[in-house]
Amino acid sequence: MTTITLKQMLGSALCGGALLLSAPVLAKDDAFEWPRLLVIGTPGTASGSFISTNAWAPILQKDVGTVVRIVPEDSETMRYRRLTDRKDIAISSVTAAEMRFQVEGVGGYINTVPAPQRIVWHHNDSPWGYVVSGDSDLQSLDDLKAGKHRVAQGMFSPPMTVAVTKALPAFLGMSEDQAGERFDFVPASSYAENCRSVVEGKADVAYCATISAVVSEMEGAPGGIRWLPMDQSNTEGWQRYLEYRPMLVPTTIDQGVDSARGVQGATSNFLYTVPAGADDALIYNLSKWMHQSYDQYKSKHPLAARMSLEQFRAYLDRTPLPVHEGTVKYLREIGEWSEQDEQNNQQAIEKMDRWIAARRAAVEEARQAGVKVDFQNPAFLEIQNKHTEGLDGFRSRI
Repeated sequence: MTTITLKQMLGSALCGGALLLSAPVLAKDDAFEWPRLLVIGTPGTASGSFISTNAWAPILQKDVGTVVRIVPEDSETMRYRRLTDRKDIAISSVTAAEMRFQVEGVGGYINTVPAPQRIVWHHNDSPWGYVVSGDSDLQSLDDLKAGKHRVAQGMFSPPMTVAVTKALPAFLGMSEDQAGERFDFVPASSYAENCRSVVEGKADVAYCATISAVVSEMEGAPGGIRWLPMDQSNTEGWQRYLEYRPMLVPTTIDQGVDSARGVQGATSNFLYTVPAGADDALIYNLSKWMHQSYDQYKSKHPLAARMSLEQFRAYLDRTPLPVHEGTVKYLREIGEWSEQDEQNNQQAIEKMDRWIAARRAAVEEARQAGVKVDFQNPAFLEIQNKHTEGLDGFRSRI
């Protein structure tokens, strides 16, 4: 396995300004003009997403001549703005759960410009769970029902907030009032801060991905860490949980730190996404490269191995999110796109278009009425709810 140094990663993370510069570079076969610069946004430097993207990006750069820059952006809402509004990144690594929040305008995404997106390729399938310090008195999630417990709340990501403020109490059969009595939510401004809070004594439990570099660091700390199982036999609890986190899939964890392996948790898929209007030829050639070059980069990082066509193909069977036409063209060419895929994709596009149109109409009505667009403004929430009422939400096909 090739080791990527911190210096190399940070050097790669420097953003070089505009996405597309003059004098494009030709691919090896001269059939497609790659942009001079391709900027990819990921979560922060402590995330598996950032490190694994740095595993394959240098190979793409060497193969096709384009300069690839990886930009770590811990704020999910800011990375979304940079992709869809500011347009200083071309591709984003994001969870399917986050993408659902972006489209439906949940939480802080209400304050962002509604914009349709498309999947380029599968990045990884990340196991998630609730972690505590190794010496914690908590042995199960049910233990959270007794006493007063500090729960880390990732303020940088609406789905991370919902995972602890809504989904976790629902899994435990607790009402909102009961959660307010039992839980003391500890705000965290970054993913690394969120997870480290349990080994730093700031929180009793945190919601984290088992594959993260920061979690590996925590496992090596004095006392280590443990994971509280999300018992799959608790079917009613899972049904309540998935009402708030419908893009997740229950799983027995088999990736990441040793302390999490064999523990029951949830899988969240990371995807590489682009705005719906991204250039078809670029996405077609990028998808083609990701497939045909898989053997070159799969051993560079464990998460890079999750970018196989087989993993992507399995995800296509359950995703409710639309795939970019450039990727569809390539998958169709190699016989990996069926009539059922086409039907599912058209339904996903239409659903996303309905959500975006409804949210734009809500913003326009608010503008004309002089109502501030803000997720903390009840007047605007009432307007948005009126426009989105009756729309089907995005939910994984399980």
